[in-house]
Amino acid sequence: MQLIRAFVVGGALCVIGQLLLDYTGLTPARILTGFVVAGVALSALGLYGPLADFAGAGATVPLLGFGHLLAQGAVEAVEEKGLLGALTGGFTAAAGGVTASLVCGFLAALFSRSRDQS
Repeated sequence: MQLIRAFVVGGALCVIGQLLLDYTGLTPARILTGFVVAGVALSALGLYGPLADFAGAGATVPLLGFGHLLAQGAVEAVEEKGLLGALTGGFTAAAGGVTASLVCGFLAALFSRSRDQS
């Protein structure tokens, strides 16, 4: 049942993104940023935790999950380090995922050949 919930919630988030692309003038970069900010906002309102508990990876893997990760990292760092933690906590919390994506991108660039996209 967990797989079905993850699929439905993750799919619904993708549908929202696709509808925003198709029916608004928003660019993909603005939609991406909007999803991250929505994750931060839902986390601040206390709504993201129950959504993540219900949907699992369907809620934590998309961009909303990245926004939630940044917000939770900032909150935890503020509790430990004070106000300076608000500036450093999100980076510390997301460092592992960002590093993994950079390493994978670098390795893909090393072992593949680029082609003209036109």
